[in-house]
Amino acid sequence: MYIQIAVVAIAVILIAGENLEAVADSQSSTEDSTSSIVATKPTLEIEGGYAKYGDYIGLTPVDNQSAEFSQRIVKDIQIRFVNNKDQLLDDKGQPIKGRTQKEFIIGLLKLKPGEVFREDLLEADLQQLRRLESFNEVNVYRQEDVNGVNLIYEIKERNFPSLILGGGSNEDVGLFGRVGYKDENISGLNDKLDTTVQISGKDVQFNGQFTSRYRPEEPNRLGYSIRAFRNRNISGTFNEDIRLSNGDKVREGRFGGSVGVLRSFDEWDAAISLNYTRISLRDRDYKVVQVDSLGNPLSVSGTGIDDLFTVLFSLSRDQRDRRENPTQGSILTLSTEQAIPIGLGNISSNRLLGDYIQYLPVSWIGKGRPTDNPEMLAINFQIGTTIGDFPPADAFNIGGLDSVRGYGYGKVASGRSYGLASVEYRFPIFYSIGGVLFTDFASDFGSSETVLGEPGVLRDKPGSGFGYGLGLRVKSSFGLIRGDLGISDRGELRFEVTTGQRF
Repeated sequence: MYIQIAVVAIAVILIAGENLEAVADSQSSTEDSTSSIVATKPTLEIEGGYAKYGDYIGLTPVDNQSAEFSQRIVKDIQIRFVNNKDQLLDDKGQPIKGRTQKEFIIGLLKLKPGEVFREDLLEADLQQLRRLESFNEVNVYRQEDVNGVNLIYEIKERNFPSLILGGGSNEDVGLFGRVGYKDENISGLNDKLDTTVQISGKDVQFNGQFTSRYRPEEPNRLGYSIRAFRNRNISGTFNEDIRLSNGDKVREGRFGGSVGVLRSFDEWDAAISLNYTRISLRDRDYKVVQVDSLGNPLSVSGTGIDDLFTVLFSLSRDQRDRRENPTQGSILTLSTEQAIPIGLGNISSNRLLGDYIQYLPVSWIGKGRPTDNPEMLAINFQIGTTIGDFPPADAFNIGGLDSVRGYGYGKVASGRSYGLASVEYRFPIFYSIGGVLFTDFASDFGSSETVLGEPGVLRDKPGSGFGYGLGLRVKSSFGLIRGDLGISDRGELRFEVTTGQRF
């Protein structure tokens, strides 16, 4: 039995919030337990023909009065913020002030003042707001009279910015300390800054990205993203079965950056970016190496270092009901990345990727009870291939916690192409604890033989693999904690702990 448990102590200091909380590096799930647009407040008394709060706004019209209402005009949209105690007023009796600009929120909505009220547009707007990472909970209510409809959005924001402190130990660098800073709502416009620095006795690694998202209310302005990174780890392609001539495991170092522009079209988000990555293969002392113990090349250039200059174009369509721990919906992502023959290796290739996730609500045991872990089937299909030459370290490494569970990282295959299918049945146990039954299958379609040096073939990677098992999901102050016990088709057992859902 192989047991790999990652335990990270994370202390979170909220810089701008009024309360001190612990926040995980991964994202926490929204607190609302339903994906519908239910207004939980009952209809209050009618004063002069004016309803202070509307009924369940998801109701299907059943009479002429409801049918008439469906043609009414949206007169006004109000944005209200609530605190962590679900209060609209602070201790001084003043309205809670949010960080997010109200004009920005209204600009995201399809249903605006002056337009005919439609239930489907209201539902789409609610899901759009719930997908924003800066919001923890979003509800909507309506006021109506004979002349039209007022919509009231009540929003609970997540506590940003946050400082993340942690540490741990790994096989490559030993003990390390980590500090991170994250803000998903810079200037109240949902601009994002996410930075992490890791320091050990052997190395300093970092990853930083700033993203200014596209704003529908400013159609002539493109969003943009800037990233820089430096990291190292034990190579998943050249694992321990065949080592270097000095007996060391192969270390893989990467550094580089990217700049990109972002644009949205209807329900599609598009991005195009220019990227640079230098990949180097090294020994334990971090000296560059050219071949493994059998004399097989580790890089296209033959020097142990390859440069990748690429242009990436991607499209995604997000129809989830909320960003974190969704209860229904889907997300589709397609991308193509063209390598330009510049630098060491003179690499020219194209990488094609597709990723589809579907969330299907079921009521087999949960019977629709509110829970942090809603009952559902979650299905994920991935497929990818690379056309042309590419560094063997950039092969598709199949196996591991985020691939085929029950196998170690990269232990199924290192191929030119791959396909992956995963199915999870997620179910509630207690309010904040859920269980998962899962199965994963992946294959390289026999493409490992076409990778330079055939690292997967020489290391006896099977090329395809199947895994299944069970896991626990626990909502905590550190975010969603995931523990999975996977069993491979070769009889290997692995228990691993991390944060966030598998997909």
